[in-house]
Amino acid sequence: MSLTADGPVGEKSSYILSVRRSYLQFLFDVIGLPFLPTFNDYQLKWKTRFDKNNELTIVSIGALDQFKLNLGIENPTEDQEYILTFLPVNEQWSYAIGAVYKHFKPNSFQTLVVSRNMLNNTSYKYPNNDESRPRSLDYVSREIENKIRFENNIRFGDYKFVYTLGSEFAKYENTTLQQLYVGNDLIQIDYNSALDLFKFAGSAQLSRTLLNERLTVSAGVRTDFNTYSASMLNPLDQLSPRISTSYVLTEKWALTGSIGRYYQLPAYTTLGFRNNAGDLVNKENELKYIGANHYNGGLQFIPREDVFFSVEVFRKDYNNYPFSVRDSISLANAGADFGVLGAEEVTSTSTGRAYGFEVLNRTKLRNGFNMILTYTFVKSEFSNRDGELIPSSWDFRNILVLTATKSFKRNWIAGLKWRFDGGLPYTPYDLETSALVPAWDALGGPYFDFNRLNQERYSPYHQLDLRVDKKYFFDKWSLMLYMDIQNVYNFQAKFQDNVLREKDAQGNFVLLENGSRYSLRQIPNTSGTVLPTIGIMVEF
Repeated sequence: MSLTADGPVGEKSSYILSVRRSYLQFLFDVIGLPFLPTFNDYQLKWKTRFDKNNELTIVSIGALDQFKLNLGIENPTEDQEYILTFLPVNEQWSYAIGAVYKHFKPNSFQTLVVSRNMLNNTSYKYPNNDESRPRSLDYVSREIENKIRFENNIRFGDYKFVYTLGSEFAKYENTTLQQLYVGNDLIQIDYNSALDLFKFAGSAQLSRTLLNERLTVSAGVRTDFNTYSASMLNPLDQLSPRISTSYVLTEKWALTGSIGRYYQLPAYTTLGFRNNAGDLVNKENELKYIGANHYNGGLQFIPREDVFFSVEVFRKDYNNYPFSVRDSISLANAGADFGVLGAEEVTSTSTGRAYGFEVLNRTKLRNGFNMILTYTFVKSEFSNRDGELIPSSWDFRNILVLTATKSFKRNWIAGLKWRFDGGLPYTPYDLETSALVPAWDALGGPYFDFNRLNQERYSPYHQLDLRVDKKYFFDKWSLMLYMDIQNVYNFQAKFQDNVLREKDAQGNFVLLENGSRYSLRQIPNTSGTVLPTIGIMVEF
């Protein structure tokens, strides 16, 4: 359910405000899903034009995500029982608010941006969801960023010059209590962390058109640095040059290309991780910015104004990616799993690459037919413990997406979306370790065998969604009705088998080897639901 309001405020200001709340928890309860989420969010924009040379825009967004396990399911299926066993409760709230002031001059304009954003994350788990037992995971983190940035856009002749200067004060707080089974030992991670960080950034970019405006060249440089450690304080270490070009061959054909270097700060969970002695071990390991070199080139074809084709080839080379000391894997291969990512000791030693091409067609006809068709081939690889490049957890290989809509008489609109994804790689389970009682109780599920990292692959996935809209217009208000059906032909995606503990006739877990091991068994894991939605929108 959503509510949106917008309009003028006096002669110089206007606003738009939107608030939304989902009721998925009722739908999920009806169809028997083991988790019940409730999403809330708001959006606000206020704009004031003081005069022709000065304007102020204030923007704010926020969200409250609530979550609980569906423990009231009677006689849960094995699939439901598996999810309830390992899935933690994860809740978060966040907001961002910022003000943008712009001052316009004859050949330039200046922008000043001041903003604040905050994220609060909570995740916890009771073994077997028994709240009388100590939590096996109890995690609370908070991220706060206060930013200021100045940007100057200048035009002189055929040149456009832009430079920016920015600074930021960030605070990160973390309280973690977690049980882990590592190297045949049950260990407990228990630490509190507080981190204050000053960040600084600067950039400059010069653009110009040449050859009767057929050639456009843009070159720039950027640097980022911060006070986390000496390994991140030198601005020359994160110097990021980049250049892009486009050349109009004819009225219908054009070439594009770009080369650039980019840097990204590792996650706060990694920066603020401490061992049980309270040491910032990743600071001591000289953690660095994640680096990536991007290369791409493309060809565009526009046979007429309502039809567009493009082909683009790309490559990205990654360096200094965080590498897990505990699991001996790149954190790039850990992001596909549910849970807290990066709260562990790492080194900046992983490398990776992604390369491929994309074909795009965008068609927008006068008869009301619109279509976007894209096909992407991509290979994504990251280094393993031996330094060899292997498929990453995001190695889709083939992605095809078709989106189309058609407008009909009397304000009817029909649309469809069909998506095909190549099967992702996955890591088999280590069932020997998983069966150990302390290991299973700590995690609430099976462990991966990282000696066989991403050596298996899922079957491809595809899904068709349909939607029909109908609009009614009245004197001072309008009504829109729609029906949306996701996964129309009920495709069942096959995933890694679920692993469950065997139970005896009395419902007790079967123990082996003098009670040191659970008896485990695997069951097929498929997912796919036809999901219809009916919507009503009133505008006045």
